Formats: sequence, C-alpha cells, structure tokens
Amino acid sequence: MWDYSEKVLDHFHHPRNVGTIENPDGVGQVGALACGDALKLAFKLDDKKERIADVKFQTFGCASAIASSSALTEMIKGMTLDEASKVTNADIAKHLDGLPEQKMHCSVMGMEALEAAIANYRTGDTAVRELKDDPLVCTCFNVHESEIVEAIRINKLTTVEQVTNYTKAGGACGRCKGAIREILDRELGKAAPAAPAAPAQVPFADLPPAKKVLAVEKALDKEVRPSLALDGGDVELLDVQGKTVRIRFLGHCAHCMAAQLTQDGLVQKKLREALGDDGIVVETTA
Repeated sequence: MWDYSEKVLDHFHHPRNVGTIENPDGVGQVGALACGDALKLAFKLDDKKERIADVKFQTFGCASAIASSSALTEMIKGMTLDEASKVTNADIAKHLDGLPEQKMHCSVMGMEALEAAIANYRTGDTAVRELKDDPLVCTCFNVHESEIVEAIRINKLTTVEQVTNYTKAGGACGRCKGAIREILDRELGKAAPAAPAAPAQVPFADLPPAKKVLAVEKALDKEVRPSLALDGGDVELLDVQGKTVRIRFLGHCAHCMAAQLTQDGLVQKKLREALGDDGIVVETTA
C-alpha cells in the first residue's frame, strides 16, 4: 500500500472540479487508456481574458492521478496563463504534501495537460511539440525526449529508475533505458558507458517445460510487472503449455476495464519480444 498524505487522500475521495466545460478556451489531453493513465483538462478565462475563471478535469487513473489533477485545478484557478504556465509537477506534489516517488508521473501528467491546454488556447493547435524536433524515446508510454529532460531538470533526477517513476519511460519493455541513460548523462555532464553485448538466447520453442516457466517468469519480472506496479497491479503466472501462457491479474489490474488491452497490448506483446517468439498466446483466468 502506498504511503499517501492526508491531502492526497482528501483529493482522491473528494476530488474538486471534476467534469467538462462548455465552450472552453483551452483543452489539453495527455496519456492513454492503454498506458493506464489518461487526463483531460479544460479551462475558461474570465470576460477580460486575463485569468482562469473555471477549470475542470476528467481522468482515468489511480488515486495519485485523481489527487494530482484535483489539486492542480485548485492551484491554477484565478491565475493568469503566464502564472499557470510556471506551475511544475514539483509544485503539485508539494501542494499535496508529497507523493510516493513511484507515483510522481501522475503530477507530471497534470503539468503536461496544463501545458497542452495553454498551448491549445494560444495557438489553436492540439499539439504541444513538433515531433520531428522532439524524438520519441519510450514507445510503450509515448514519452518524448523533452518530457524526460524537463522531469530531470525540475526534479533533479539522477537515475534511470527515477526517470521511470516520474515519466513512466522505461517502465514496460525497458528497451529505451539506454536512451534514457544517455539523456541523463548528457544532462549531468557525464560520458555514457558502453552498452554490454546481449547474450545469445535459446529459442523459446526449444526449451523444456520447466525452463519455459522460468523464462516466462523472468520476462514478466523484467518486462511486465514494473509497468503494472506503477498503478498498483501485478500478474501471476499460472501455467505454460506449449506456447500458451496462462496468467491471472492481481491488485488494481484484477478488475480493471482495460484488462484486455493490458493482456494483448502489454503482456503478450512484451513476452513475444522478450522471448523471441511471435507464436506465444496469453490467456487470462479470473
């Protein structure tokens, strides 16, 4: 169980400013249901177009995501857009008397939704950045280089694990961890170490049954469980028969509406990539 502050619990159980705004001046949306978190934030300016008169949010996510979004709307109501644009994820976490480090990505999501909404008002565009100028680093969670750099600078991050906690980048397949390390080294002024050579892998289909189970467990530990744990979930391996892997979701994932997406888009995909076999089929048991 996460160690939440009283303010986080209050905003989670009694979220402020939930809903939609008719004819909003600015709208920002970040995240995706397949990634486990999604947030839409909209604001309306006063008659003089000087200050934020109303702000609402809708989110699909954990307690930290709801609390961070609720707190952010309280913080920026009454601010000018210039003032609101200076609010960081660290400010949101401070307003809530802190968040578990593994949940800091929720405060980052709020900051990014606000940035997107302000950009939408000022430019009429729904895009916050030009993708050609902002490389996509983590394809699993759609995290761009500028988001990682911003999180590093604002929060003084020094490790890949911290970057994952704050942005989710690297929390699924882990293939982008080398790129994250390079970004960290550049920001910290260090030379990036040479990546070790990948060991040879025995084809999954050729493994005996016991070793198939061990291989799947290892892949789940490395490629799947870290991502599920970010939102309070887990997965249990029940059996491996041929290329069919039977699992059961635990924790928050057990009753999640996006469980089928998680099964096909995360678990099955990552097992196939990690074990090098496109024929692996994942089945879930309630």
